[in-house]
Amino acid sequence: MASVIYMVAQMIRHWSEVGDEVLIHTPAYDAFYKTVYGNQRQVLEMPLQRVGLEWHCDMTALAAKLARPRCKILLLCSPHNPTGKVWTAAELQQMAELCERHHVRVISDEIHMDMMVGDRPHTPWARVARGDWALFTSASKSFNLPGLTGAWGIIPQPDDRAAWFQALKNADGLSSPAVLAVAAHIAAYRHGAPWLDALRDYLRGNLILVADRLNAAFPSLNWQPPQATYLAWIDLNPLGIAEQTLQQALIQQRVAIMPGSTYGSAGQGFLRLNVGCPRSKVEDGVSRLIAAIHASSA
Repeated sequence: MASVIYMVAQMIRHWSEVGDEVLIHTPAYDAFYKTVYGNQRQVLEMPLQRVGLEWHCDMTALAAKLARPRCKILLLCSPHNPTGKVWTAAELQQMAELCERHHVRVISDEIHMDMMVGDRPHTPWARVARGDWALFTSASKSFNLPGLTGAWGIIPQPDDRAAWFQALKNADGLSSPAVLAVAAHIAAYRHGAPWLDALRDYLRGNLILVADRLNAAFPSLNWQPPQATYLAWIDLNPLGIAEQTLQQALIQQRVAIMPGSTYGSAGQGFLRLNVGCPRSKVEDGVSRLIAAIHASSA
């Protein structure tokens, strides 16, 4: 049973040729870069812009990029990793119209679809889709099942679906999903709603803890919890600390936090802190982060 990123890679190979461009919103999940470049395609970056506490996509600039002759695919991350942005239905509808206009196919990675920690609901790409598209997701994030592996997807076009299965089963020999993984996914989706609700409440509390501690220590950050995911995307640029200096200080504090540059040039000066863990670990991790920031500023 394949992972979401594997399924994405299969569609990239099916829908594009070597040298073609795959558009991604940046900063972006680092595996997106690896998958695109690993398949000899080119990343076409569409930087998100932060306005106040919201992340926005410049739709005029997006239209210009989608119009490029070699832009063949929009690889959408919904909700967005690492910013935690939840796309509005209106934004998705506009993107769907632009992609249809410029004959760009859409692959929507929705693995964080259940991780809504704000008030905005998640809108699946299937509700706004036009033209050729595929949606891939998994219960692995929502129900902590990555050790069992497994993902699932929707490919509505029969010819595309047949070609995708041909590559999956014959070229790569992945024809039989693990029975335990299938059973776990079914059980999670049928019976896991109360657990998932409790998880979201707990994650929201973890993110609020991060905001309270960081903003008390460094008021200029004014960091606020994201709309989705269990990832705190923290902009440290107001503090003027060099990324490498902070990483060395974090090593001294014995805490590992991914530097923003891992997610492309648009992530420079940010950190991505994972709060999908017991609150005691979040508390300890934030304390060590604050100590590392102080040490970097000394």
